[in-house]
Amino acid sequence: MEFRVENKYLVTDADLAVIAPRLKAVMKQDIHQLGDCYTIRSLYFDDINDNCMRENDSGVDHRKKYRIRIYDPKSDFIRLEIKEKQRSVTKKYSCRLTREECDLITSGRIPLVFDDRKPLNELKLQMRCAKMMPKTIVEYERTAFVHPVGNVRITFDRNIAASRFTDSFFEDRTQGLVPVLPAGMHVLEVKYDEFLPDIIAKQLEVGMLRQTAFSKYYLGRLAVNGELVTDR
Repeated sequence: MEFRVENKYLVTDADLAVIAPRLKAVMKQDIHQLGDCYTIRSLYFDDINDNCMRENDSGVDHRKKYRIRIYDPKSDFIRLEIKEKQRSVTKKYSCRLTREECDLITSGRIPLVFDDRKPLNELKLQMRCAKMMPKTIVEYERTAFVHPVGNVRITFDRNIAASRFTDSFFEDRTQGLVPVLPAGMHVLEVKYDEFLPDIIAKQLEVGMLRQTAFSKYYLGRLAVNGELVTDR
């Protein structure tokens, strides 16, 4: 996959109430979204020196994040993702995992046996060489819209929270969730390949949207460490 533009904005409930019906008029709902939203739960990894965290804090131009993502703790759809960011663009590599493989990875007992899954091979090396391990869970509700021209995907991520209890990743409820944003604040993400069609860009013109370099992993780590203050 080539690099894609990814812009993020902090938005309020009022902003989303205005933008959502506009987008519904010109975009389609994601086919995997059965209702108004779906839940995403991600288990983020970092090495023994927390370099992923440090690189985000320092604004390192070229950096990666490693995560395992599920949408239902009882589902067998488990995906390993490596997200690579370079300046203002990103790309993502992913592969499927079985529950057994995921249990091995999260327990640190993964063997150094390679197959044709590049993301898994890379994570294995990072775990062996840099002592990469699970650090935090990030969970939120997502509403997604898509458009074929420009391969546009716009998402609303609400109620973003994080937990240090990584062992609860497959439990029905994540233990010890801590809010990452103040109540009523959410994140709007706009992703596209080469251009954003004007008809979609116009639907996002709501006052002064505040673009941000928002990192769910970085802020989630701060939140669970008690270093991030939010108004609940």
